[in-house]
Amino acid sequence: MPGKIYKPEEIMAKLRHVEVLTSQGKAVMDAIRSIGVSDVTYYRWRQEYGGLKVDQVKRLKELKEENARLRRAVSYLTLEKLVLKVSGELWPKAP
Repeated sequence: MPGKIYKPEEIMAKLRHVEVLTSQGKAVMDAIRSIGVSDVTYYRWRQEYGGLKVDQVKRLKELKEENARLRRAVSYLTLEKLVLKVSGELWPKAP
């Protein structure tokens, strides 16, 4: 069952909340449980978003979306080129 998809701002808030709880002496695993995510999710978020500011996280998300869009465009053009190449081989030009 898939979980909730968090926005970057929500992720940053949850990471900060864990930092606050651990600085107050709470165990890391207890702090992670209190934000309602698994430990794997927390460590993945910390690896990806740790040390970034909110505006940097927004920019990172924009860049990921742009990268995905560009990858789709390149794959579409590559496929189109391949189709044109194959169709040219099937029907050679007249002499």
